[in-house]
Amino acid sequence: MKDLTTVSASRSHAYENLTRIQATDAYVGRLQIDEEDQRERRQARELVAGVTRWRRHLDFLLSEFYDGDFDDMEPHLQVILRLGVYEILHQETPPHAVVDQYVELAKQAIRPGAGGLTNGILRAILRKKHGLPKPRTGDTAEDLAIRHSHPTWMVRRWLNRFGPMDTAALLTWNNRRPMFCLRVNTERATVTGVTKWLDEHDVSWTRSPFLDDVVRVQRLQTVLHSDLLDDGVVSVQDESAGLIVRCLDPQPGETVFDLCAAPGGKAVYAAQRMKRKGHLHAFDIHEGRLGLVEDAAATHRLSDVIKVEAADARDLPGRGDDLLADRVLLDVPCSGLGVLSKRADLRWQRNEEDLDELTQLQAELLDAAADLVAPGGLLVYSTCTIEPEENTAQVERFLADHPSFSRETVAGLISDELVTDDGDFASFPHRDAIDGAYCARLRRSE
Repeated sequence: MKDLTTVSASRSHAYENLTRIQATDAYVGRLQIDEEDQRERRQARELVAGVTRWRRHLDFLLSEFYDGDFDDMEPHLQVILRLGVYEILHQETPPHAVVDQYVELAKQAIRPGAGGLTNGILRAILRKKHGLPKPRTGDTAEDLAIRHSHPTWMVRRWLNRFGPMDTAALLTWNNRRPMFCLRVNTERATVTGVTKWLDEHDVSWTRSPFLDDVVRVQRLQTVLHSDLLDDGVVSVQDESAGLIVRCLDPQPGETVFDLCAAPGGKAVYAAQRMKRKGHLHAFDIHEGRLGLVEDAAATHRLSDVIKVEAADARDLPGRGDDLLADRVLLDVPCSGLGVLSKRADLRWQRNEEDLDELTQLQAELLDAAADLVAPGGLLVYSTCTIEPEENTAQVERFLADHPSFSRETVAGLISDELVTDDGDFASFPHRDAIDGAYCARLRRSE
């Protein structure tokens, strides 16, 4: 890598990480930005997430202003131009300073001649900033998908289900900077105490309208650099995840199975709701990720309650050791289409064909989970998606195939506005301003 000392650290880091993503399909959330300055690190992450989120629209605009085929442009120059256009359109940095920085970056990282092309394209877009071209393909879904930077297949599905206004609202939500939630460990602190700490450290917050132990924050950096997480005072957990645990409603003294437990947030919350009395067995097929569950249990002093084991949930019923639980939580692998505001890259990693493979896996896991529920016990099936094939359709299929189970309403456990006509929990980002999620309570007869 050439010396980029005259380019800001945040832009250099963003450029390096985006070129790595483009070359290796790395996950945005797993990239490490080695930068001591907290402001520069935050800006670099914002640039990476923003360019990833808006990539399709950025490429559309660059194709309109580039005299050639943008798809054939060398990848490193594509990254620089995307960064420049993103800052011009979505950030408040003085635009001419933005142009100068990316011209310099192109000269240093690629070659001197690349600076001239970068300068010409970015200044042309800057001049037309308030009258930029719009997609006009004649296909409503395609135009909406380009304008809001989503895959067309997703937009087409949502248009068919939600209509144009709600679809546009959902797309707008997915492109917002994500909101984060802090769930307070009420065994170690009070919500009032945590909000006082946030006030003292100039962290803006609001109370959750759905959970009395959760506060919302726009920025996590100050919290991440404090002892609140390491001491188990708070956990970063979206309200939708907490609401699923509320629907599970684990009781003190029970045996609870969490079958797809990593990284452990729901297991920890469930153990806390059990008042540390009982047993929670956390299973996950990915042995490497179980370390996250163990760490979370240790941080919250729950290692005596939460026991972890690497296992494929589909293999547990045939193991021969009479595994049965009072409550079983099955938070299945899913498309994740309810969490696109937090997962900037996920929209580009999913195909419509993935749903067939995922729904097959979900069905297999759900059928296996049924055999782990004690007579009279409860099975909670949950996802972080808003797609009906993965949610209500799975539950309807399961109930048709398992007459010993019946649906039980979540009413009384969560806010009424989140309860569906069938008695399940469902949240939609554009309606509820939280991650999209779903769960159903399935009671086994005695």
